Amino acid sequence: MPRTAMTLSALVTATGLLFALSACQPNDQSGAKDDGTISVTSTDDKCEVSATEASSGTLRFDVKNDGSKVTEFYLLGEDGLRIVGEVENIAPGLNRTLTVSAPEGKYFTACKPGMVGDGIRGDFTVTKGEAGDQADAQDSQLKDQATSQYASYVKDQAEQLLSGTKEFAQAYKNGDDDKARELYAPVRMHWERIEPVAESFGDLDPKLDLREADLEDGQKWTGWHRIEKDLWPPATGYTALAQKDRDALADQLVTDTQTLHDRTRDITFTADQLSNGAKELLDEVATGKVTGEEETWSHTDLWDFQANVDGARIAYEDLSPLLKKRDTELDSTLKTRFEDLQKLLDQHKEGDGFVTYDKLSKDDVKKLSDAVNALSEPLSTVTDKVVE
Repeated sequence: MPRTAMTLSALVTATGLLFALSACQPNDQSGAKDDGTISVTSTDDKCEVSATEASSGTLRFDVKNDGSKVTEFYLLGEDGLRIVGEVENIAPGLNRTLTVSAPEGKYFTACKPGMVGDGIRGDFTVTKGEAGDQADAQDSQLKDQATSQYASYVKDQAEQLLSGTKEFAQAYKNGDDDKARELYAPVRMHWERIEPVAESFGDLDPKLDLREADLEDGQKWTGWHRIEKDLWPPATGYTALAQKDRDALADQLVTDTQTLHDRTRDITFTADQLSNGAKELLDEVATGKVTGEEETWSHTDLWDFQANVDGARIAYEDLSPLLKKRDTELDSTLKTRFEDLQKLLDQHKEGDGFVTYDKLSKDDVKKLSDAVNALSEPLSTVTDKVVE
């Protein structure tokens, strides 16, 4: 549905790989080469990493593609969503190097043969080095690092949204409604995580995410929620769509998602766009998800809720190194309140997803709403800190 979009006035050529702090030197790493470089061999079905542990600071991964498909390599945060660094478009037989600055913590490595899907993942641990996590970086370096990481995250989510949408649309066209209903909520999470970016393009959000309640006179209804109603039809007064109408809706959904994907290929951001986008995602939760209005027919609002929180948290975590320098107390408060909100969401998990929203009590909804508000207030102050 159309909402106030994050202004992306600074869209220019992509910044490329994650910024590496020049003041750091490579660490000695178990399983690494003499110079500290960690070898990665990617094939069509394996991602072999020479070391699963390294000390904090600057890490270098030498990635070789021994497979038959173009591949990518990622270092991901503990949640498996935040992209610490990536190298893309590694053709068969070629080598690429990824250099990142990584503090102590748990991570994942991932090769992505064919550049689709979640990738072939493995655990990776960064221990605290003798010199600490990293050199004292300049604020401008930390901003570049944050915005580059977030641009990589948006591109990755757009890729997964496109591949998932194609699978969903095909199931819907084939009349496999059970499969389409199964895919609907998890695929939409990739959209919801980057919704302010999608909204910034203006024309795509109404085509892809318009709710029936927001239709204007004479406006054509397309996108996810039009198909949602056909998959979870009202008990009375609804006529199922004919096959030709199903085909047209599914094809349009894929076409519009492809456009979104293509527009994010060279996207870049500024620090204030990350912080404002995070706040917008929390606003999305407060005005649509927590009220149960977003998914009128399927009641899959908690999947959307989680995805909006994911997107806001990733933006915050990318900015966290800069925010710690400028306001340690605010950074600590945000970390705690994201954790508090996540604990509440976790109470409603069921299998790989969530219970439907109509099963929540009024007290459940109030607790979620209060946690969103408690997080939203300090999150709204981040922009003033990161643009100083």
